[in-house]
Amino acid sequence: MSRPVCAILGVGPGNGLALARRFAAGGYEIALLSRNEDKLAHYAAQLGGAATFVCDARDPGSVKSAFAAVAERLGPVKVLCHNAGAGSWAVPEETTVPDMEASFRTNALGLLVAAQAVFPGMIETGGGAIMVTGATASRRGGPKTTAFAAAKAAQRSLAQSLARHWGPKGIHVALFIIDGVIDLPRTRKMLPDKPDTFFLKPDDIADTVFHVAQQPKSAWTFELDLRPFVEKW
Repeated sequence: MSRPVCAILGVGPGNGLALARRFAAGGYEIALLSRNEDKLAHYAAQLGGAATFVCDARDPGSVKSAFAAVAERLGPVKVLCHNAGAGSWAVPEETTVPDMEASFRTNALGLLVAAQAVFPGMIETGGGAIMVTGATASRRGGPKTTAFAAAKAAQRSLAQSLARHWGPKGIHVALFIIDGVIDLPRTRKMLPDKPDTFFLKPDDIADTVFHVAQQPKSAWTFELDLRPFVEKW
């Protein structure tokens, strides 16, 4: 019997790779989708083997063709983890049209096109799950999150629309509000004085996402905040 497929759109050394490890450990066939072919091969090797597909979340054509390749090679996607994210850090008067377009294409349009791509297969197989990596910026904009906050707010509203319309069809859509700094080598370098407790651990985030994706239909979560216990909120 073939294993269910988990497709992860947006794979890096933090959440993306951690999600792949967790779902692989949970019995899923893993499809890694990201822009950089060399990095995809590196991550697949770390996992001991995973199917890789070059995909630019900003480009609807790239997303459609990549997910068509996933379906052809592995079968229908049971769990989609939309982990692609992008943003520029500029005040409103310095935010450019390309900045705004790139943020919206990655965070909102990319989610829509990816969700549309996996929808038929999920319906044909009796349901599935779409897990979306969100951000606190979706709830409030800051002076330097002009493009990022607007795009994440759009992503959050889109996830609500997907959840309300597709939930009754058996597709569980959940949004994870990441409220804190992810524990990565680059963030440790940027914040050398911060203690371990300051950071969100990618493996802990992935474990939470995995369990939400397995929730029984009588008690589905839509939105879940994830933050370190010391985070001020």
